Amino acid sequence: MKETTINNDSRSNFRFQIFILIVGISLLIIKTIAWWITDSVAIFSDALESIVNVIAAIITLYTLYLTSLPRDANHPYGHGKAEFISSAIEGTLISIAALLIGGKAIYNLFEPTEIQHIDTGLALIVLSGLVNFIAGYMSIKKGEKTRSIALIAGGKHLIVDTYSTIGIVGALITVRLLGWLWIDPVISLVIAFVIGRTGYTIIRKSLAGMMDEADGELLQEVVDHICSNRKTDWIDIHNLRIIKYGSVLHVDCHLTVPYYYDVEKGHDLVDELEGSTRTKFGESVELFVHVDPCKAHSCPLCAIEDCPVRQAPFVKRINWNVENISKNKQHTLESTQ
Repeated sequence: MKETTINNDSRSNFRFQIFILIVGISLLIIKTIAWWITDSVAIFSDALESIVNVIAAIITLYTLYLTSLPRDANHPYGHGKAEFISSAIEGTLISIAALLIGGKAIYNLFEPTEIQHIDTGLALIVLSGLVNFIAGYMSIKKGEKTRSIALIAGGKHLIVDTYSTIGIVGALITVRLLGWLWIDPVISLVIAFVIGRTGYTIIRKSLAGMMDEADGELLQEVVDHICSNRKTDWIDIHNLRIIKYGSVLHVDCHLTVPYYYDVEKGHDLVDELEGSTRTKFGESVELFVHVDPCKAHSCPLCAIEDCPVRQAPFVKRINWNVENISKNKQHTLESTQ
């Protein structure tokens, strides 16, 4: 059931990306027409970025196809890492587009061109900006729901593209009212900077995922949820780690339980921890729990009232946080002070 649910998320992402690709191609056509009839360098920048959007959408589509495949002997954890590669490529393409846009803008600062048919160009660009924003918002929400970094990266790119469109609209209105031709390439330079920064951010996050860099925000979210649903029998949790494979989260931890519990009882506690985590994060979470028996140093931290083998009185309940729950060592009273 769990594998089926994960694959359903991946297939849903794949179908959604087909929609994004169709939107991207349509917007590219609209922006190209707007640039052709106006000869605006700012609209040229927008059209060039749309080419990147379409290429990135195709790459993302293939990536989401890979992530929808079931795990196999060569990929026991699935194919989710492909999303980080896709995002890195998209970030690189965005950065290259920023350089090209910046070069064209600088050239037109010294060689300005007359803008034609501004009213028609404005109408087309406003339409494309509105569609871009809606598609980007939907992509981010879909990516957050299924924890797809590829959809989130693509959505953020579309949102940034919308901000660029707002700048272009302002530039065209200024040219229309005041005749300031220099504002067109200046806005294009601003667009180049904004999308270049976006490209860097996407590349940085993708490389972090490839290197399994700890996601502090996600770790905090998991720790907060565990703390709020804590059971008395969960004497201690340590060595908590999270690895992301596309939309799948692999969570590892060590759970300390009373040493006199039999295997079945210990397994029930693990089920409680897994069930609680999946209630919060969905079936795309895989939890691997190593059960540790309590020791004498656990007694001061254990709140079980009727423990038959207690060797020391209860002193305090440890407050788990990202720092102490991530350490590969059982907690003691001394280590919490």
